[in-house]
Amino acid sequence: MSLHQLKGSAKDKSLLPEEQQAKIDDVRKLIGPIADKLPVLCSDASISRYLRARNWSTKKASKMLKETLKWRLQYKPEKIRWEDIAHEAETGKIYRANYCDKLGRPVLVMRPGFQNTNSTSGQIKYLVYCMENAIMNLTQDQEQMVWLVDFQRWVKPFLEPKTYKKVKFVYSDDPKSQKIIEEVFDLDKLDVAFGGRNTAGFDYQAYAQQMKEDDIKKSNVLDSSCTSPPYPSSVLSKSHQLESLDLDHYSNASDKVGLLSGDEATPSNLEHIDEKTRKLSLGCKDVAVGEAAIAKQVQ
Repeated sequence: MSLHQLKGSAKDKSLLPEEQQAKIDDVRKLIGPIADKLPVLCSDASISRYLRARNWSTKKASKMLKETLKWRLQYKPEKIRWEDIAHEAETGKIYRANYCDKLGRPVLVMRPGFQNTNSTSGQIKYLVYCMENAIMNLTQDQEQMVWLVDFQRWVKPFLEPKTYKKVKFVYSDDPKSQKIIEEVFDLDKLDVAFGGRNTAGFDYQAYAQQMKEDDIKKSNVLDSSCTSPPYPSSVLSKSHQLESLDLDHYSNASDKVGLLSGDEATPSNLEHIDEKTRKLSLGCKDVAVGEAAIAKQVQ
């Protein structure tokens, strides 16, 4: 269990079950009628995740959940299909790895230096698609995913100060920092570009086939659920905070990979990180935080 999860569970224990339920009921009231349009996102289990993500503040949790509901109803992320974004994936700038980390968390690889398009809306749509796919592939007992962000070929990678404090950087020429990777990943599965031993690399055709198969699964669930999104509440409510979605906010070129960890460890535009060594960024994301932030970018 991560440090964040331990903190979260400690906070939960400080509230009696009836107190937790009262807060859940309060959030449901604050959300209003819109809750009826996506009831799967307004179950007790789902609302409790938003409350935990906002330290049990009913005002903050209801605001975030309401933004999520409005965004999903407007943007309809579950309707995005591979053929809509296939061209965005050609360089492997973002993709879900075909392995999980040692804790069973899906791995979302992000390589902004491999940007191949100019359309911000297209880039956002592809990122949303990848996030939705990663959510769909979470197991029922898993509430986290890992972001593996490669800073290679950047000039000025930036992170928010709050995020920067949760970042660990892995340098290819530093054996000590490489141990971080060994603790998280099976090196036989991890790509050599990230310090692993897997030489296969990103295979666009294989990835395309996997995404098409996942789309079929998603469509089958969507068709059977009709008015509900294509994920069970235990999975759908695992949403993600994205401080910035425009991958062009980052410049090209640098030799680094950098390592993010923490519940809100998302790449964004702020503090400058040195430019010489290859770094890998690993973000262990608590998946209860925000499609609401995506909505702000899309609107």
